[in-house]
Amino acid sequence: MSAIREIFAEQWQYRELLLRMTMRDLLLRYKQTVMGLGWAIFMPLVNTAIFSVIFTRVASIDVGVAYPVYAFCGLVAWNFFASALRFSVVSLTSNPSLVTKLFFPREIFPFSAVLVSLVDYGVASLVLAALMIYYDIALSWSILLLPVVVAVQVIFTAAIALLLAMGNLFYRDVKYLFEIVISVWMFASSVVYPVGRVGGRLGALLALNPMTHMIDAFRAVLIDGTAPAPAFAATAVVSVVLFIGIWLMFHAAEFEFAENI
Repeated sequence: MSAIREIFAEQWQYRELLLRMTMRDLLLRYKQTVMGLGWAIFMPLVNTAIFSVIFTRVASIDVGVAYPVYAFCGLVAWNFFASALRFSVVSLTSNPSLVTKLFFPREIFPFSAVLVSLVDYGVASLVLAALMIYYDIALSWSILLLPVVVAVQVIFTAAIALLLAMGNLFYRDVKYLFEIVISVWMFASSVVYPVGRVGGRLGALLALNPMTHMIDAFRAVLIDGTAPAPAFAATAVVSVVLFIGIWLMFHAAEFEFAENI
């Protein structure tokens, strides 16, 4: 328990550095780009258009609402997760001088990647709101649960970000494996189609995927106007336990980072 208090206290002590690092990464990400933050909405829109053609013209499926809203909602939530991990995985190895020469909590690097992606998440959500207005989807009381859903997603993403950043520092294979795993993971989640309709053993296996429950919860509170399914509560508990466990592991291993970078 004292170790948990220590890492939280240390992170709070260096909160200003985390904010400065986040601002630096945000500026660097969009430096010398014409569209700037527009990239945060461009890719989800392009993917929504592609999957809308596939799932409304080629292999039509009924998702209960206009498919573009369904797909964009899933893609916005997924892109936050995937983008945060993509930048986290190299966050330590791309800053060797800072990791080896200065003393501060090294988890600031992956946490900064998560916060930068959270900004993109917010920008893309504005377009989602516009789509909901266009398709006449009204908000309900369930919108009050949105902060809880997003908080659980941020906690789970931060846990995996810490694990990937640390893993890639010790084994550079991780960044190559990541691109394969993240592609498979997307289609194993309910990003562009309802995974719940997959039956049999494969369906039972896919039901264990925490991202499916988070994306379904995101859609439930925004589009369906309902509370998340009970599986989301279990996902939330698992996410918190995973986050604390991986953070303690990261904290214990960070003294070896300088020797392995």
